[in-house]
Amino acid sequence: MAHDNHAIHSLDEQFEFTASAKSKLIIAGAIGLAMVAIGAFLVHKGWNIGAWQAPHAAAHDAAGHAAAGHDAHGGEHHGATLFSRIVANVWMNAIYFTGIALVGAFFIAYNYLAQSGWYVVLKRVPEAFPQFILFTGIIVLVMFLIPATRHELFHWTQDGVMTPGSANYDEIIAGKSWYLNMPFYLGRLVFYFAAWFILQRILRNNSIKEDAEGGLDNYWKNFKFGIIFLVIFAVTSSTAAWDLSMVIDTHWFSTMFGWYHLASWHVSGLATIMLVILLLKDKGYLSVVNDSHIHDLGKLMFGFSVFWTYVWFSQYLLIFYAHLPEETIYYRERFTGFGGRYWWPFHLNLLFNFFVPFLVLMMRKAKRTAVMLKVACGSILIGHWFDFYQMHMPGVAKDQGGIGIIEWGTTLFFAAAFIYSVSHQLTKANLIAKNHPFLEESLHHDI
Repeated sequence: MAHDNHAIHSLDEQFEFTASAKSKLIIAGAIGLAMVAIGAFLVHKGWNIGAWQAPHAAAHDAAGHAAAGHDAHGGEHHGATLFSRIVANVWMNAIYFTGIALVGAFFIAYNYLAQSGWYVVLKRVPEAFPQFILFTGIIVLVMFLIPATRHELFHWTQDGVMTPGSANYDEIIAGKSWYLNMPFYLGRLVFYFAAWFILQRILRNNSIKEDAEGGLDNYWKNFKFGIIFLVIFAVTSSTAAWDLSMVIDTHWFSTMFGWYHLASWHVSGLATIMLVILLLKDKGYLSVVNDSHIHDLGKLMFGFSVFWTYVWFSQYLLIFYAHLPEETIYYRERFTGFGGRYWWPFHLNLLFNFFVPFLVLMMRKAKRTAVMLKVACGSILIGHWFDFYQMHMPGVAKDQGGIGIIEWGTTLFFAAAFIYSVSHQLTKANLIAKNHPFLEESLHHDI
């Protein structure tokens, strides 16, 4: 390939992860943990800052108490505690950040399958994401293996739930024992994270080898492994959604939940990719990434924000129309259950995830303006945090749920760990994939 001197120089970019930046992220993570401890202390003392109430919550108290007595788990509540709230926060953030990290590999894989050229100059950003699933995978597995946290998260793991004659026996959950049992569930968790991690490492290693070796061998290897990843992910993205999120509400199920969960993961990941690219460009990196690359990525954000809304509304509409108690309990808990404390998070979810990105990203110019894109990215990331919050918290934290120092601290800890991991991975390879066969096409991408 023939490039002028400026182009050749611009392809040599090494990200510098400074000692100062590392220290700041470690301090931020420590502050996050301290915030969780302080928040827990305040709640223990009766200062439950951040326990939101719905408008006219008093009018819903009767419904709230009713939902608090019988939830989508079935049977009587065993009573949530402060520990339940902390466990729910850790699990929810682990699942949220797992999705963002995983979408990096998903994005790379489907672009290999499509034999895309436009994304080549920015591909090292999503490549840096999936390593973080090693961190979240360990957290998820440890939380499931520890009885105290496992029982808080999953009603079906509690003693006697599947034992006929027990005071805790639940016939409906016992009917799902072929799927919800300790060995099979643990095996699925291990398979998810192991398969995702191994395949993303293969894609990443071949990409780095391509820089050193040139040629087409590594490209075609990644083409094949990208297909393998997509085939496995096509199945595991749905089954993982059931196992990591839907199973918290053990009685309840939705045939659309896998798509809904994946859509939330996907658009969050796209927003994170965009935000990292914009921040890198602010610091003088990725000089060959032009407005057209940014525009195309913005179109994906816009399109999948609409797609998430379509799936979200379709799931809601089907359940609303059928009006079956075993299905509508999921939304009743989030509207009026537990004193209405989940009403605001549920509706802010829709505001941030649809209305803001739809209105901001509708115009062509907005998809080429860094400030507007950062607003859209921020809205999507905050909005989908609310999305995962309302998926998990009502089923675990119940009447102890809130959005306060505990939630901010937990999220800060995970965000700092994620940024540290991504920054470290960005230093492992040149920021531009210099020997990718479609590099020339990407350098001249123009729409």
